[in-house]
Amino acid sequence: MEQELNKTSIGAGSSGGRQTFKRGRRFGRGFSGGEKRSEYDQKVLDIARVARVTKGGKRFSFRATIAIGDGKGRVGVGIAKGKDVAQSIQKAAEQAKKKLIAVVTVNNTIPYQVEAKYSSAIVLLKPARGGVKAGGPVRIITKLAGISSLTGKLIRRTNNKLNIAMATIEALKKLRTRSKNQSTSE
Repeated sequence: MEQELNKTSIGAGSSGGRQTFKRGRRFGRGFSGGEKRSEYDQKVLDIARVARVTKGGKRFSFRATIAIGDGKGRVGVGIAKGKDVAQSIQKAAEQAKKKLIAVVTVNNTIPYQVEAKYSSAIVLLKPARGGVKAGGPVRIITKLAGISSLTGKLIRRTNNKLNIAMATIEALKKLRTRSKNQSTSE
């Protein structure tokens, strides 16, 4: 079958001798009827090889930390372990979908300054103009949430990306908007 495609697609046609059969589903660009594209974008924050010590020796597995978001104000972080990297990433993405939160935004930024602590990481998020000025997991999570202008600062720095990601999620959970009852009474 593949040789037939090569013979029929190579010629002096409109493609100028190029092989045109390489487009489409063959290289993962198209979707068949059974596949379903996810509505969420996902980024891998961290992959770690972890070990469980047993009587027979060490049993290795992989822990994946994944952030997912739809770019419209919903974001989540999932953590899962698996026998191989692909399995742990898939399980972490499912966990992240279960833990989605809604983020309050005003003009593509957060409404006010907020700070949160998770384990050893303390994150400070401030509203800003002109892009996301933050690094590491803070940048990834805010971009996936659809926030395009923000300043992020790690008050207490740690090398643990998991704690920084969770502190960022905790900070975004604290955001609230003013309800109409509050704004009319003032």
